[in-house]
Amino acid sequence: MDKEIREDIPVRELIRWAAEARKKAYAPYSGYMVGAAVLTNELRIYTGCNIENASYAATICAERTAIGKAVSEGRRGFKAIAIVGSPKGEVVSQYSFPCGICRQAMREFSNPKTMVVIVARSEEDYKLYRLEELLPDSFGPDNLR
Repeated sequence: MDKEIREDIPVRELIRWAAEARKKAYAPYSGYMVGAAVLTNELRIYTGCNIENASYAATICAERTAIGKAVSEGRRGFKAIAIVGSPKGEVVSQYSFPCGICRQAMREFSNPKTMVVIVARSEEDYKLYRLEELLPDSFGPDNLR
């Protein structure tokens, strides 16, 4: 997906929210801080950060934190998610892509053909993808009906 900006998705605003959420990350083990901002179908934004744990398996990614917050508030459909992540420090030096578990969590609550995934280093430096590009031939709720 090229860098088109869809009118119904406030790309730069989502990146800004994700960058702010990144500042709250709890990453004492990896030092890799991630923030995410998910946009619901109702155009509400929910943020999350990664929360590490000494028992690595209990760690939760920023994307799933944001999705969990939205779902716990009754939101079940998403249009977009912005992800900002990089090693500790103020400068975001790389793009942070969602892990496989996060991609599957996104798939649970969105249409992979229309869900936009934004990976960003800044409001001006970002890449846009459709979820189906990052999770091709996915298995989702519609497979069980």
